[in-house]
Amino acid sequence: MNQGFLPITREEMEARGITQPDFVYVCGDAYVDHPSFGHAIITRLLEAHGYSVCIIAQPDWRDPASIQIFGEPRLAFLVSAGNMDSMVNHYSVSKKRRAQDAFTPGGVTGKRPDYATIVYCNLIRRTYKKTPVIIGGIEASLRRLAHYDYWSDKLKRSILLDSGADLVSYGMGERSIIGIAEALESGLSVRDITFVNGTVYKTRNREDIYDAIELPSYEALLADRAEYARSFYTQYCNTDPFTGKRLFETYDGSMYVVQNPPAKPLTQSEMDQVYALPYQRTYHPSYEAAGGVPAIREVRFSLVSNRGCFGGCSFCALTFHQGRIVQTRSHESILAEASQMVWEPDFKGYIHDVGGPTANFRAPSCEKQLRNGVCKNRQCLFPKPCENLKVDHEDYLALLRKLRELPNVKKVFIRSGIRFDYLIYDKDPSFLKELCEHHVSGQLKVAPEHISDAVLEKMGKPSAEVYRRFTRAYQDMNAHLGKEQYLVPYLMSSHPGSTLKEAVELAEFLRDLGYMPEQVQDFYPTPSTISTCMYYTGLDPRTMKPVYVAVNPHEKAMQRALIQYRNPKNYDLVVEALTKAGRTDLIGFEKKCLIRPRRAGADGRGIQKAGRAGSEGRGIQKAGSRQQTGQKPGAKKKKTIRNVHRRKG
Repeated sequence: MNQGFLPITREEMEARGITQPDFVYVCGDAYVDHPSFGHAIITRLLEAHGYSVCIIAQPDWRDPASIQIFGEPRLAFLVSAGNMDSMVNHYSVSKKRRAQDAFTPGGVTGKRPDYATIVYCNLIRRTYKKTPVIIGGIEASLRRLAHYDYWSDKLKRSILLDSGADLVSYGMGERSIIGIAEALESGLSVRDITFVNGTVYKTRNREDIYDAIELPSYEALLADRAEYARSFYTQYCNTDPFTGKRLFETYDGSMYVVQNPPAKPLTQSEMDQVYALPYQRTYHPSYEAAGGVPAIREVRFSLVSNRGCFGGCSFCALTFHQGRIVQTRSHESILAEASQMVWEPDFKGYIHDVGGPTANFRAPSCEKQLRNGVCKNRQCLFPKPCENLKVDHEDYLALLRKLRELPNVKKVFIRSGIRFDYLIYDKDPSFLKELCEHHVSGQLKVAPEHISDAVLEKMGKPSAEVYRRFTRAYQDMNAHLGKEQYLVPYLMSSHPGSTLKEAVELAEFLRDLGYMPEQVQDFYPTPSTISTCMYYTGLDPRTMKPVYVAVNPHEKAMQRALIQYRNPKNYDLVVEALTKAGRTDLIGFEKKCLIRPRRAGADGRGIQKAGRAGSEGRGIQKAGSRQQTGQKPGAKKKKTIRNVHRRKG
């Protein structure tokens, strides 16, 4: 029976008639009972299996009493840093403190510690010496074995050792957490739970580890970065639940950290059951006085339709966390959630998103994946689409059409990433047509990330020509529909493989496009991605060949400035970058030039116009723009672009 929110206070626990909870879930986020939040899914799933769960959301890590409000749980403490790695939550790529925490009431910062999983576990251990502690969530999942930590610039041990926890539940966690709960309920010691897929455990008994691949020891990894690159790629090749092997690392010659194979993906009916649990779909009412939890705003009226991604981008941690096999909910499950959502008092008629890691993936990439798993050393889309790739948007289209017909629905947007290469490989233009006609809010965000094929190869992204094909198709479709809609490309600077030469190449592409992005993302080395391995080792772990890596903050600033070369504040950096790249031919008054020479007496802080004559920096790329169609620019068109730009800002 649904009794509302799970208890976050002792009074709420007692009101439910609980004297000792089976599990106490400690989380770095505020308690939001919505299936977009990992803590909501895991706690509701445990509840559905008959276990009582209480939640300690954002405990004061400086006060041991904050972890004791429910007493000792009967079975275990469960610990998660939250929906984000706590260090990504706290710091920008320049390692500056962020001004807001969207997962905290009122958006205030400072409610969770750095390396939250470790701190919470150590806090628990100060009072509860022997109680089992299970860690999960993305922070623990991506740090489950030795990993490079960008914020300390060190290779760190498995989080299992530094936290003092007993087990890691990695990946999405539904299967493994129930397996752990059932084992504990049966009376097994947590030290004997070594058999659950999707978990990592520690042992001092080498003879207990069977059918496993031995990775280099932690000491060997510290001594040789090439060893880390090789070890990482072995891990990467064993992320598939059908083919992945057991792996283990040795620490100090006597401690072994063992990663069991990944848990099997959920079936469609199992995913449906997870999303049918009695979520309250909002934050705990105790947060209302602080203004609520900002993170709910975008997801409250959004629908998760899938998980997993076979896109294989090098800088994305999805391979290590959700896996490459796409899992989907049924239409009936999604429509049932939507039918509940559209009658909520705050619903204004707009479904904000229908998607997941990649919106337009609604099935595994080929028939064999659910029988044999994904290929170990081949990608589905990169460098070219696999001959076995199934490209089909029919199911996704059918779902979107059903959602559009629901009462109270004015518009169904798609704001998850659209994989444009997968879209353009579809010979049936129906999805592109309906995407432009019904599901774009004036601007479609896509992620080419770069335009240099040398960098795209390191990113695991399609060639620049594929993106050009997509832009032409998008513009032609909008012209056919009589719509004026825009592309907003996400771009990344300083990714491994990008020198100043490639950064200039990207700037020239933007010059020809007549587009300057308002925001540029510097490459952010987060744990357990191929790109982060390149950043740390200077090697591509797939080939073991050297990769150029920009690590100097000033060089990274120059690469970022080149992408926004029209911004007067970037003038000096752009001049320096072009000079160092041997491209001073791009400083001048000709049409091809990025910037003009500095005028005598100008100070470079806005007196010198950074751009071509008549050029204006824009935050959008217009579908059917002059560069592509040859249309003459008119006053009405310029006004339209300025208005859209102003609305976006």
